[in-house]
Order: sequence, then C-alpha cells, then structure tokens
Amino acid sequence: MEQRVKFRKGEQRKFIKLVLDKILAPSLRSLRNFGIDVSYSTLKNYYQEKNLMSLGLVRDLCGLSGIRFDSLGVEILGGGWGQVKGGKKSKR
Repeated sequence: MEQRVKFRKGEQRKFIKLVLDKILAPSLRSLRNFGIDVSYSTLKNYYQEKNLMSLGLVRDLCGLSGIRFDSLGVEILGGGWGQVKGGKKSKR
C-alpha cells in the first residue's frame, strides 16, 4: 500500500494551486501534459480535498515545481490507514 500525505485543512488545495502557478499550467487537466499520470477526476478530488494525495505524487509535484517537500509541514500516513479506519467504523 502506498503512503498518503495529510495536509492541514485547506492546505492541499493551496499546494495544488501553487504547483499550477509555478509551472505555469492553466488548469488541472494540463498537469497531465507535464507527465503526471493521474486522471482528471482524481486530480479534481485531490483539489477538493476529498482524498489524500499519495506520497509519490506529492514528491513528483514538488520536484516539478521546485517546492521543497520539507517546507510543506505535512503528516505522512502509512499505507492502508483508510482500511483500518473503515474497518473500525463498520465494526459495531
């Protein structure tokens, strides 16, 4: 399972906006032109903060835009954290 990156509320959207500004991309769709292999609907879900981004994707976006990963102040969650959370929620 892939590790996930948890931003503070509102910070994931700001991060994606900053990446788009730094690489001069006009929209989320255009990120695919820069070699990001994630579907538009998934990118939209990340932008709306419905899902957490994978660690690999965040590192790729940081490398692409020149943002230092250390400066983000994020929490890295282990792979499968959602399965554990979902399992506990459904167990009644």
